[in-house]
Amino acid sequence: MPAIPLPGTPNGAILDCVDAVNTTFSSVFALIDSWRSAVQEFVSASDGVVTRIEVDEFSEALVVGELSRDGALVIGAGFVAAPAFIIDAPWHLAWWLGHANTFGLGSADPAIRRLQAEEDPESESFRDYTNLEWWRAPSSTLAQHITGPYVDYLCTDDYTLTLTAPVLFTSRMVGVVGADLYVNDIERALLPRVASIDGSATIVNASGRVVVSNDTARPTGSLLRLDTLSGTPGGPVVLSDGRTVIPCQKTSLLLVLDAP
Repeated sequence: MPAIPLPGTPNGAILDCVDAVNTTFSSVFALIDSWRSAVQEFVSASDGVVTRIEVDEFSEALVVGELSRDGALVIGAGFVAAPAFIIDAPWHLAWWLGHANTFGLGSADPAIRRLQAEEDPESESFRDYTNLEWWRAPSSTLAQHITGPYVDYLCTDDYTLTLTAPVLFTSRMVGVVGADLYVNDIERALLPRVASIDGSATIVNASGRVVVSNDTARPTGSLLRLDTLSGTPGGPVVLSDGRTVIPCQKTSLLLVLDAP
């Protein structure tokens, strides 16, 4: 990254922050990419013909180790199938929730369990997941994607980041693999680095949604408008209002520094 002349802010603090973002999310995406490769091999070995039980058993074996790991950021993970891909389940989420995920448990002790989602399109509680960003973005770009922060009423009922990547068979997307992270966990990991930067510093997603900020006026999930920025920059950009936008290039996240 080229030097960014910001009075009062050591470039080292900025570089450390960007590096922490890249490291945190790259490690999760590396895991997701290994899952994607495994699922694609599994689908190819079956010539694209798989049953619900086969998908569930394979997906569970794939993700349960990470969901069981002490200190893991991942609190939910699995495979979500494209409509009509699984021969005996037109809609299906082979998704597991980890020990740290208390969704739907009330006072019960958390345990690793499969998400019980409504998969009957005739039901009033059915939700077409292909309309959700974590599906739509990989479907249109065939690339990995970070969705959120958003309140995930399907899997966590809390502020969440969902990381997804497309699963391909014969060049078409047959589903996504992904992982859920609690935003609170990401804040604990990244806030010390953001706080070390002088002045207002905020990490946002590609849509300007706040992930972490050292500015209490910018809560998680709020929108930071970057009207003069089109798309994700390849390098640091100084906007017309004096703010500096620095891409965390191994992710789609941006570090926004207010004008000194």
